[in-house]
Amino acid sequence: MKIAIMGAMPEEVEPLLKFFGSYDTLSYAGNKYYTTSYRGCEITIAYSKIGKVNATITATTMIEKFGAQKLLFTGVAGAVSDSLKIGDLIVATALAQHDLDITAFGHPYGYVPEGAVFEKADVALIKVAKAVAKQSDIALKEGVIVTGDQFVNSSERKNWIKDTFDASALEMEGAAVAVTCNAFKVPFFILRSISDASDMDASFSFDEFLKSSAMISANFIISMVDKIIETK
Repeated sequence: MKIAIMGAMPEEVEPLLKFFGSYDTLSYAGNKYYTTSYRGCEITIAYSKIGKVNATITATTMIEKFGAQKLLFTGVAGAVSDSLKIGDLIVATALAQHDLDITAFGHPYGYVPEGAVFEKADVALIKVAKAVAKQSDIALKEGVIVTGDQFVNSSERKNWIKDTFDASALEMEGAAVAVTCNAFKVPFFILRSISDASDMDASFSFDEFLKSSAMISANFIISMVDKIIETK
């Protein structure tokens, strides 16, 4: 089996590289990809750099060049729902692009012609995540995660996103990964650990909690890889 694990920033994949310890590094299309063998499974790890375009390039490369059969995304996000606090883990049941706007033509926010507002995540991988959470006594949240090429630190924008998409969290890569994986029919899973509240204090909270939140997410992904291998 070939599994890709992806993040957006170095801090989001560093715990994975430390865990696996030994790996090969390949430079391709302006990025670095780390490959290793783990329990009979081929693992490819990369951080895309921030934003939807970079995320699309990296996800496509992992699928087309490295043959990923499943793609797991680990990283941090800003909370939109008031029920989420820093350090909470949330898995995306569906994803949308909050900054995609062709409403001038009568379409809803986030809609792409011949596409959809929401991209649904893989149900089987979410089931694996729930099993891991139950086994480890972790409170795993579920909800819509929205993506845009902007760091949201405005309560007004945050509330608009929440109301428009019934969203729980927001970030800058997930929906692009979702569109890519669904186009290639590769099951994907997006996990985020909350690092800030997407409000006027977001930049301060993000810097303070980035590494700790990224570690929480990465550790859960490692447990998921073990569970996937055990049940394949």
